Amino acid sequence: MVEPRDKPKAVFPANRHSLYEQHGYSAAIASGDLLFVSGQVGSHDDGAPEPDFAKQVRLAFFNLEAMLAAGGCSFDNIVDVTTFHTDPENQFETIMAVKSKVFPQPPYPNWTAIGVNWLAGFDFEIKVIARIPSKPSGS
Repeated sequence: MVEPRDKPKAVFPANRHSLYEQHGYSAAIASGDLLFVSGQVGSHDDGAPEPDFAKQVRLAFFNLEAMLAAGGCSFDNIVDVTTFHTDPENQFETIMAVKSKVFPQPPYPNWTAIGVNWLAGFDFEIKVIARIPSKPSGS
């Protein structure tokens, strides 16, 4: 007999619904013990991009942190990262400076960086998979 599985559940951070509603997708999906986070960008609450690239990258990580928290996770729970860059060669140094603060020591998550030519007005996007921590017994 096949064991029933929990139905995947959509997860949204507080006060961050503009882009999700505009484009019709979930911010993240919790399935089993994994949280699959949609691409996070350096957007303000109204969905507008932050024009300064360094600030856009920091804001994308800030938005990612809020998304992880909404799913019961933190940066420490990330196992897989995919980033999208509109100009990888010229953006790499800025992104690595932020990355080194978010992930200061091993074990680092695995990471795939992809150069793209369009991100709907943004220049950086980050999507992750995180393992949802187990809740202690009796919680």
